[in-house]
Amino acid sequence: MIKLSREEVYKIAEISKLELQESEIDHLVKQLEDVLSYAKRVTEIAASTNIDISELLANPVNITRPDIIIPTNSADILAQAPQELENYFVVPTVIDSN
Repeated sequence: MIKLSREEVYKIAEISKLELQESEIDHLVKQLEDVLSYAKRVTEIAASTNIDISELLANPVNITRPDIIIPTNSADILAQAPQELENYFVVPTVIDSN
């Protein structure tokens, strides 16, 4: 298992521009150790299967499906909205434009 110190977690938070509370550190240490251990295990499994990861990345394959258009009565959906305007949902402003 990979071990991290509290100082390393503080450094990661600083680099990531995250503000942490003292009470969060122990929990984050455990979570980051789990993530790093999982990544290490995935790397070990990939190495043992003799799969060339760079080849997979060089030739990506997407599995797609055709778009299927299904007619929908928007009035039924909009009737459930707390507020609507010109056939659209009205939602609170999330990003201030100033």
